[in-house]
Parts: sequence; C-alpha cells; structure tokens
Amino acid sequence: MSHGQPTASRITRGQRDVLRIGGASGAWGDSPSGIGPLLAAGVDILMMDYLAEVTMSLLARARLKDSAAGYPPDVISYLSPHLPEIARHGVRVVTNAGGVNPRACKQALEQLIAQSGLALKVAVVEGDDLLPMLDTLRAEGTREWQTGEPIPEKMLTANAYLGAVPIAVALDAGADIVITGRCVDSALALGALIDAFGWKAHDYDRLAAGSLVGHLLECGPQATGGLFSDWREVPDWASIGYPIATCQPDGSFTIGKPAGTGGLVTPQTVAEQVLYEVGDPSAYVLPDVVADFSRVHLEQMGVDCVRVTGARGYPSTSTLKVSATWQSGWRATAMIVIIGEEAVAKAERSADALLARARALFRSVQVPDFDAVHSEVLGAEASYGRRSRARGAREVVLRLVVDHRDPRALNLFAREVGSSALSFAQGTAALIGGRPKPTPVVRLFSFLVNKDRLPDSTVQLGSDSPLIVPLPLPGDISVQRSNLPGGHVAEAGSVSTLSASSLLADRATRRVPLRRFAHARSGDKGDNVNVAILCRNPEHFAWLRDQLTVERMAEHFADMVQGSIERFEVPGLHALNFLMHRALGGGGMASRQIDALGKAYGQQALELEVEVPAEWCMP
Repeated sequence: MSHGQPTASRITRGQRDVLRIGGASGAWGDSPSGIGPLLAAGVDILMMDYLAEVTMSLLARARLKDSAAGYPPDVISYLSPHLPEIARHGVRVVTNAGGVNPRACKQALEQLIAQSGLALKVAVVEGDDLLPMLDTLRAEGTREWQTGEPIPEKMLTANAYLGAVPIAVALDAGADIVITGRCVDSALALGALIDAFGWKAHDYDRLAAGSLVGHLLECGPQATGGLFSDWREVPDWASIGYPIATCQPDGSFTIGKPAGTGGLVTPQTVAEQVLYEVGDPSAYVLPDVVADFSRVHLEQMGVDCVRVTGARGYPSTSTLKVSATWQSGWRATAMIVIIGEEAVAKAERSADALLARARALFRSVQVPDFDAVHSEVLGAEASYGRRSRARGAREVVLRLVVDHRDPRALNLFAREVGSSALSFAQGTAALIGGRPKPTPVVRLFSFLVNKDRLPDSTVQLGSDSPLIVPLPLPGDISVQRSNLPGGHVAEAGSVSTLSASSLLADRATRRVPLRRFAHARSGDKGDNVNVAILCRNPEHFAWLRDQLTVERMAEHFADMVQGSIERFEVPGLHALNFLMHRALGGGGMASRQIDALGKAYGQQALELEVEVPAEWCMP
C-alpha cells in the first residue's frame, strides 16, 4: 500500500484532507526498529506509546531512587538518530513518554536537540498529577472503584487519564514534539486528528473513530501480526512492520504498514487488536468520548491494507479515571532448576522445605511470618491449574515468590535458597539469577474523580507562559453502559435467535478445539482480564454465542478467575468479549503469577472443546 511522500511543510489546522499516523512504539521495552521504516513511508505523525499500568509502577519505583528519573529513557536514545530526518520532513512526534516526570523527559530531549544543532520545539502537557489532591480525596472518603478500599496513607503516584485536547492545543501552538504524562493511550492519535481536521467536542462519531485509530496503533505491531493467533501465517517476525493509519476527515481510515516489512495486516489481525484490553466494546469509556466499537466493520482493501469504519460515539462521562500507586511491602523471587524423574514432585517438596526452613529462622529471631507466598512449577503447566497435562515433566523451574513487610526478612530467606542444591532433591541443577534480592511491591489503586474537581491541564512550549486547557465537560446526553462504574450485566446485546441446538439438530457432530473455528486475544485490565473470541467464519457467530456461555468460561478458568465474568457481544466483528474479574492475582506488579498480564488466557480459551456439525470439519 502506498503512503505518499514526506511533506516538508505543515498545513493549517483543520485544512488537511488526509493524515498518516505511524505507531512507532507499543510499550516501554519495544524495539526502535519501527521508526526508520515509518519515516521512510512518509508518515505525518509518529505516535509513541510507552505507558501501561505496570509501567507506571516501574517508573514510580525509579523515581524513588532518583528524582530526575520517572520516564522511559528509551525515548531519548530511540529518537536520537532520527531527529534530523524528523526536522527535515516536518514530521511531528506525540508521546506519553513523560511518565511520572514529564518535565525531566522534556529537558533531556531538549538537551539532545540542542546538541544535534536542531531547532525542534518540545511541548509538555501537565495536569495529570493528582498527588496534591489525595489528602482531600481521602478525607472525603474516595474509594478504589472496584474493591471499595480506602486510599492508602502513603501514595507514590496518582495520575488522571487525560484526554486529547491538550495534545491538539500543543500541536496547534507549533510544537514539533509533544510529551505527556498519563493520558489515555488512544488520545495520542486523537489529539493529532483533532488538530489536523478541526474536529469539535460534539463530533462524537469522529472522536470515537479517532480513538479507535489510537487504540489500534498504541500497541505497535500487535495490529500488524504481532501476537496473532495464527502465528504461522505471519511472515518475517524479525522485520515486522509497525502500523500506519491513513485517516480521513470523516473518521474513516485504513490500517497498513511500510512496504517491504514483515508482518501481516488482515481483518483478523486488526480485529484482535480492536478488542484488546477492552471491557464492554459498546461503551469504551474515554476522557473525550464514550466509544462504541461493537459495530466496527473491517474490509480488506488490498495487500496489507484494511479499511476500518463503523465506530460510534456518545458524550463523555463526568469523571476521569485515576491510576495511583503505593508500596505495600517487599518481594523476593527464587528460581531453581530441577531435572530428572519426578521433577515436579521434587520441586514442590523443595518449596515446602525452603519455606519451613525460612519460617523456623524467622521464629528464632522473632520476625513475623511472610505476608504472602506463591509457588509454581514452570514446565508443569502451572498456569493451567488442575488442567495441567505435564505433571510428569522431567525438567522444571521452581518459582517461589515471597512477600514481607521487612526487606531484612527476605534477606534471611534469600540466604537459605542456595542450600537447596545441597539439602534437597538430586537433580537440583541451577539457581537462575543467583540469590534473590528484595524489591519493592508497588500496587495499583484506581478511582474516579469528577472532572470539575480537577485542575486545568497546561501546555508548556518554550519559555512562554503555559497555555491553560480546561478539561472538556460531558455533553447534555448521558449514556448508560454496563462497564460504566456501578453497572453490571452477565450477557449483553443479542443479534440473532438462531441457537446451537438448531444448528446441531438431526446432524452428525464432532467435538473439536475451539481454535478450529475461532481466534482470540487477551490482555490485562488491572486485576481483570479480557478474552476476545472471534469467529473465523461470520456465519458461525450464532453457534459461537450459544456454545460459549459465561458458565462455560467460568468452569474452564475456575483455577484462575476469582470474581465474576461478564460477556459482551460484538456483532460487527462476529465476536464475544469476556471480562473476567479478579483473575490476575492483583494484576501487574502486585501479582505473584507468572502470567500477570493475562497474555495466555486467549490461547487457553481456544483449547476448549466445542460441538460442531461434522460437515464443518470436512476438508
């Protein structure tokens, strides 16, 4: 697909007829390899997403050690070799790499620009830091929005998810690079689209479409074949292309990638990303709009080019989500390799012995017991619980995670870990990473705040006085959806009355793995996980809906999911989206599970056996 030639000059706000946005980074730790091909393809905007709830916890820990830290340093080194080309072709960069210290990120980038002899203007968006408000909010009884817990006394960070308007203001003011702190990821693209096309606050469908652009770009190559269920179909992982959204003023757009790169862009790869980390697709709550993705339509327009239409929007809610972090103690993780017959049983007994030895030592010096312990045997399918088929594994890694309020107690535990090679099972072969070291446990605490309580956002560009950007308040029309705080449904929206029993009546049937007829994508939402199941054949949607009930999924994930499960229908994508509550052991940095982000839940769902007409299985 052609993406045109680089443009050397800017077009006045609201007068563009097309805007090309390249998703150059999907997370902190992503490769810098996407930037060069995107610039060569002639994008107008480089969107670089670095933040996730886990990332905010990591950055908070970094700032504890160094007041000048708190932003992902990758953004500086990754942009460095490309700044001359960015300046030469008038490409603009929008990134949330400010993390919990956006001013420090701005200063580091400005220093690099000056050393390069360039004149790029860097703007920083602020207003997301709510730490100064926490005492007031705590006194008013503000609670965690899912658990109902009060705000802890000592918080590390508290950042509101800002929207797209401050980014648009910064671009309109002449910024070449816009750095934000905690904004909603999709706002990085939406802000550029508002600036380019002059969209207004009441253009709800366009705002929803622009938010979908950002949602598809925010995870980089996840929209171009990365993490795709049918991974064998995706060519050249090593050179995978990063996504380009070619956007029109009416909100329609295509997703493609630079010519000559690896990866794959089809309705299936894009559909998986549409539902990634989404709760109710018909009411995806964002700061600027409540977006409805349930009727999104995807159409293959050519090789590696998919047209996206059908997003709808409604007025935004009166609140913003706030993600806060706090330190709840310390953690040490021991990783011990054990090889040979009955390796799983040896590992489990080794864990029991290590804990017993440590507890005896604690008692001898009057140290309290562990706050929490978690043991799992990697190689024995620990993530599957009772559904494990690998109890006979002969090569495993014991992963033993222990929490304590005092790091000195964890140092006592760490001293004993090495003794496992002498005291316990024959075949204990290695201690991965050496003696474990205590690290802070940083937990996420999320709550809602009314927009009219929050300070105005500011845009600082150069040495001039900051531009004041009031928060956009919701429109007159209210929208009620199941994933808005306080709402809950088990089944949502019906599009057909045709049941599986009708499809299977008087026919020969077979039981086969779900992956034969569906693909999937899963991801974390705090301590929750969403699992999207998408039909390979649209004609099978009614059958899928009848087969995959909340009860069936609850039974399948009984060992992992501690809370309720919601199901949402997505007829536009012939999909079901399941939101599983309390499924990740606290989620993110707080979780002691090996799959703390729920990345494998979609794959595990596809192992479900389902009943289908026998003729569906014919070659």
